[in-house]
Amino acid sequence: MKLSGGERDRAMSDSNGMVNSARSRHLRIGLRLSAVVLLLQLPLSSLSGQQESARGQSAEPDKFYREYIGLTGDQIASIRSGKAIAKVIDSPTADEVFVFGSVYINSTPESYLKLASDIDQLRKLPGYLEIRKFSDPPRLSDLDGFTLDDDDVKELENCKEGSCKVQLPAESMDEFQKQVNWSAPDAADQVNHLGQQMALEALQQYINGGNQALGTYRDKKHPTAVAETFASLLGRSKALPVYLPELDRYLLKYPAAPSGQIQSQFYWEKINFGLKPTLRIVQAIVFRGAVPTEPAYAVAVKQLYASHYFETALDLTVCVLDRDNSRRPGFYLITLKGSQQAGLTGLKGSIVRKVAVDKTRSSLERALASIKEKLDSQTQSYGSPHLVREAYGIP
Repeated sequence: MKLSGGERDRAMSDSNGMVNSARSRHLRIGLRLSAVVLLLQLPLSSLSGQQESARGQSAEPDKFYREYIGLTGDQIASIRSGKAIAKVIDSPTADEVFVFGSVYINSTPESYLKLASDIDQLRKLPGYLEIRKFSDPPRLSDLDGFTLDDDDVKELENCKEGSCKVQLPAESMDEFQKQVNWSAPDAADQVNHLGQQMALEALQQYINGGNQALGTYRDKKHPTAVAETFASLLGRSKALPVYLPELDRYLLKYPAAPSGQIQSQFYWEKINFGLKPTLRIVQAIVFRGAVPTEPAYAVAVKQLYASHYFETALDLTVCVLDRDNSRRPGFYLITLKGSQQAGLTGLKGSIVRKVAVDKTRSSLERALASIKEKLDSQTQSYGSPHLVREAYGIP
């Protein structure tokens, strides 16, 4: 869908339906190249009475855990011992959601990168209906399967600015009204073909023009300017510019901030987590650390478009090498998922928010434990650190 144009109301159009269905919603966490603003500026919890880290409070990632996430010494020790920990991070507004998670893995960062980049694995995750990588440059044929469900097709027939149940800018609504013969037997095919053309054009505009080309949603009464919304979400971060300044610039300034340490690819996905099937277009960004003071890898997934719910989203997963243990491979996997969503404000929205956030936290914790189990078992099967590195093509 075209990502330029319009306005957006952050109030949900059907609060009661959202409340009832939110309990079945399975928010995606885990093996995906996954969300959000790593490293929020948070007030430090009091550390008095907490057991100090045996490695010292200034060691990383302990410093990050303490100063930016507010973990206690006991929680940090649990992560180091191999327990997956997930925590909901306070947000300044109800429509923003941030969830942190971390676990220690007895393997190499490259093993996680390989696992997280495996599209076949992603397709097996609950809630994934389809996922596909775009060619370079993107082609229309890449969007085969990028189709709306029947209910969304019916909604588009009567969509207008300020009243549409598909997240769109006004120009896209107008195009559907003008270009589709709604009385024809193949109206749904016309809708999906036009939608694929719009999606391709929108992606090409983003590749050339960056965040400003993402435009403004106008499906609700109040606008959502996507570039401003994303910048606001990213602006919650204070540690990201400190730990990963190149990635921070890249996320905000793409394509005007090229980096030899960064590679990016584009994907589309069709997902269903208990509400409506949702089409998304995302940019998957991989940062490779060049010096010991940088994380080994950071994988960011930046949402460019979603047909429902998510006005903006960014998932960030960081791999921090354990440099205190040279006898075996090991790293800290740190994930933060963040998004701005409609329908989370007000009394009913607060109920929806609590259910969704609690489920996100518990799902993330389970997913991190699953990733650890899989990668740890691979390390055990390969045996020595040399064989582990050789298996993943690491010099």
